[in-house]
Amino acid sequence: MKDVRTDGQPKRVFIRTYGCQMNVYDSDRMADVLRPLGYALADGPEQADLVVLNTCHIREHASEKVYSELGRLRAVKTERRAQGRDLTIAVAGCVAQAEGEEIIRRQPAVDIVVGSQAYHRLPELLAQVARKAAGSETGRRQPGAGVLDTEFPPESKFDHLPSPQGMRAGSAFLSIQEGCDKFCTFCVVPYTRGMEYSRPVAAVLAEARQLVAAGALELTLLGQNVNAYHGEGPDGSTWSLGRLIRAIGETPGLARLRYTTSHPRDMDDELIAAHADVPQLMPYLHLPVQSGSNRILEAMNRRHDRDLYLRVVDRLRNARADLAFSSDFIVGFPGESDADFDDTMRLIEQVGFASAYAFRYSARPGTPGAALPDQVPENVKVARLAALQALVGHQARRFNESKAGATVPVLFAEAGRKPGQIMGKTPWLQSVYAQGNPRLFGHIVDVRLIEGYANSLLGEIVVGPHVIGPYEAAA
Repeated sequence: MKDVRTDGQPKRVFIRTYGCQMNVYDSDRMADVLRPLGYALADGPEQADLVVLNTCHIREHASEKVYSELGRLRAVKTERRAQGRDLTIAVAGCVAQAEGEEIIRRQPAVDIVVGSQAYHRLPELLAQVARKAAGSETGRRQPGAGVLDTEFPPESKFDHLPSPQGMRAGSAFLSIQEGCDKFCTFCVVPYTRGMEYSRPVAAVLAEARQLVAAGALELTLLGQNVNAYHGEGPDGSTWSLGRLIRAIGETPGLARLRYTTSHPRDMDDELIAAHADVPQLMPYLHLPVQSGSNRILEAMNRRHDRDLYLRVVDRLRNARADLAFSSDFIVGFPGESDADFDDTMRLIEQVGFASAYAFRYSARPGTPGAALPDQVPENVKVARLAALQALVGHQARRFNESKAGATVPVLFAEAGRKPGQIMGKTPWLQSVYAQGNPRLFGHIVDVRLIEGYANSLLGEIVVGPHVIGPYEAAA
């Protein structure tokens, strides 16, 4: 029986997702966990009975953004109670994992704080909130008495999650690995997500088949350090990511396969060979380097140098000539000199990136980098970031312009910015805009690329034999 409000309407949940694709996957799975309790998705917090903030702790001011949003939700909760209803507020994800008790102390309106490895227990946590409310004189949980669950459980959360239901217009995320053992000095992941854990091969393959059967043409395999995957195979042996990709590629109906995020040290022979041998594996790879300076890479505890990174790039390009790269860069890491930054710029010029994510270094509490001497002044960070982004932006535009005139398969997913326009992704993860019917969402269609810009391309749909999906019904 579905849970309903006192007015007879189904309960609704709004999940706001911050940060990476791993969090997007987790938010979808939270919705799956809550669905048997009768929670339908709401379009915003104003329509919701339960709001979940699925947080990220990687970037600067991440915590303050969460507290700011909680302040707004507290006002909504107060207004709702004045109307004789209630709003349950939950904080999940990495900020919850890192600052659980502080969240409850600082924002008493929060009902639940649940860590990144415990959200499968949301139904029980909601039940605890209800029991606390039932035992109070007002019939509501008292402020400051929120429920906290940030322990790393002995069992994997994946063993307790229902079958995935979330789908995004023909593409789906599939989490195969979590946590990280690298301990980069700037990163909080080992502290908020825990040590590396790889899901068993059988569970990954089963979920892949479920997602494709539900309509996914494209799967993106996720992990904080995804190419460190070492899952147990059906015969008890340990499988690498390369071997897993080959097996997933055999899934009937799967057209595209991607993975993120990778570490250069874990790009082994089997994975590189998969880029040459598995046709579903798309010619685009996000391979973070963070810096082009060996001195800074050592200070970051990256466990690779620039030469290793460049050798990996060369080997991958030898395996697949049309492979495009994106990367992550941190500018202004403690002790970074002008010469160190110049090394980074030279690496970018040498590799040539289709896109990149670049950030000013911000000290994350509890990480070794926060205590390092020689912190770089903010004005220097700002100038270096602008120069790096300008160089990468030039390379991205040049890469997009190089595709003009080609006809490529595009997976359409959402409405464009102009009337009658739809947007999709090429095999190189470029955004393409074209005039088309929204019923093409979730279909792969051939598109002639007309013009490339800094962040996207303009295309024209070609009705031909390479359409994947029931195009006749969608055209």
